[in-house]
Amino acid sequence: MSLSAQGIPGLPDLTHPQELVQFGTQALQISLLFVVLVMALGIAIALVSFSLRHHKSEQLVFFGEWAIRYSQLLQGLQHLALILILLVTGFFLCTTLGNRYHYWEQAKVAQVVGSVAGDKLEQIAPQVRYIAEEPYSYNTQVDGKIIKVNDTQKISRYLTLASSQIQVKIDKSVDIQNQSLIYLVDYTAEYKVVNLLKNIDRFFFEAPPPYGYTQLSGYKLEQDGTRIKQTNPGDYGFPFRLAPGAETSFKVTYQAQGGPRWVYNAPNQLLSQFRLSAIANFSPVDPASGVVPKYIKVEGNTTQFTWVFDENVSVKNPFGVFTTSRPIGKTGIIPRLLLLAPSLFLWWILLLYLSLPMSLKNIAISGAVFFACILSLTYMARLINAELAWMFISLIFISLTWGLGSNRRASFAAIICTISGAILPVFGLLIPFSGLTLSLAGLLSAVWLAILHWYNWYNLAIED
Repeated sequence: MSLSAQGIPGLPDLTHPQELVQFGTQALQISLLFVVLVMALGIAIALVSFSLRHHKSEQLVFFGEWAIRYSQLLQGLQHLALILILLVTGFFLCTTLGNRYHYWEQAKVAQVVGSVAGDKLEQIAPQVRYIAEEPYSYNTQVDGKIIKVNDTQKISRYLTLASSQIQVKIDKSVDIQNQSLIYLVDYTAEYKVVNLLKNIDRFFFEAPPPYGYTQLSGYKLEQDGTRIKQTNPGDYGFPFRLAPGAETSFKVTYQAQGGPRWVYNAPNQLLSQFRLSAIANFSPVDPASGVVPKYIKVEGNTTQFTWVFDENVSVKNPFGVFTTSRPIGKTGIIPRLLLLAPSLFLWWILLLYLSLPMSLKNIAISGAVFFACILSLTYMARLINAELAWMFISLIFISLTWGLGSNRRASFAAIICTISGAILPVFGLLIPFSGLTLSLAGLLSAVWLAILHWYNWYNLAIED
C-alpha cells in the first residue's frame, strides 16, 4: 500500500489498539452510569413505599402504580439499551470498514497515478556540440585608467541533426521485488549529421542513455558502421571530426528496463526529417502527452505509434507511450454509505417498531442481519459492481426479513419496512440520483405508516 494512502481524518478505527482501549473505557463508564441511574430510581420508589407503610391504602395505590411504570420502564430500557448497543457497535464497525475501504481506494488511485505520472524511461534527443571562438570585450583598470580589452572566448554551440530515424520496441513485465509494472525497451536510432559550418571540423556527439532506467545493457554507438568505444565511464560525449560540407551517420542501440512509461524528449531543438516508431507488444496502450502520432497501427496485441516531422518542427513536451488502465470512478461512495449505515439502521428499526411488535431477540437478529449485509456489500463491491452486488444481497435480506412476521400479513409488513427503510436508502446512496431515491424511500415509509395507523386500509392482524 502506498505510504501516501491515509484514512478518513477524525474517524475512529478499531484496528488501532489505542482507539480500541479508549472506546472500551468510555463504554464501561457509560454502562456503569446507566446502571446507577436505574438502581437509583428503584431505590427511590422503594423508599417512598417504605415511608407510606403506615398508610396501607396509599401505599398500595402508589406502589402498584409505580411498580407497573417501573416495570414498563425497565422493559423499555432493555429495548433502548439493545438498540444503542447495536447502533454504537455498528457505528464503530462501519467507521473501521470505511477507513479500510478508503485505504484500498487510495492505494488503487496511487497505483494508477504511478503508472501515468510516476517512474518513466525518458530518452533525451542527442546533440552535436562544437566549440566556437567568439570575440568579446570588457573594461579593466590599469594604472588608474580604464582600458577596453578585446579578447575571444570559447562557447559551446550545437548543430541541428539532419535527420532522425528511431525505432523502439517495448514489452512490459513485472518487477519481482515490489510487483510493479516495468517496461523492457529495445532502442535503435540512426542520426545523420551534416557539417554546414566553414571553419569548424571538430564535434562531440552527445547521446546519453534514457533517464530513469533500472538496468541498461548493450549500449553501443556506431559511426558509419564503425563502433566508437567509450573512453570514460559515464561520459556519453563522443568526439569526431567532420569536414565542412561533409555528412556522417550515427547509430545508437541499447536495451533498458524501467518505469511503465517511455517518452522521447527533444527540448530546445528543431526536428527535421524525423521519424519515431514506438512498437508496444501489449495492450491497452496510449500515446503519452498531447503530441498525437501521425500513424497508429494495431495488429492483434501489438500497437505501433509513428510520429513524423518533416521540416523544422519544435516539440515542447515529451511524447511516447504508456500503459492505460480502466478509469477509477465512483470513489468515496462505499465509505459514505458506511458512515450513514447506522442512521439507516435506526430508520429501519423505527419503521419495524411502528409496524410490528418487536422482541429483544428479533431486534438482535435484525441488527446482525443488517450489518452483515452491509459488510458483505463492502467486500463484494471490490469484485463486482456495487449496485449489482446490493441487488443480490437484497434478495437474501428480504427472504430473511419474512421471518419477522408471525403471520403472512405481518411478514408483508416487515418486507415493506425493509424495502423502504433499508434496501431503497442503501441503493440510493450507491447511484448518482441519491436525493431522488432517498426522497422516494422516505415517502414510501410515511405513506405506509399513514395507511397502517390512520386509515386502517391494511388491517394487520397479529397473532400473539
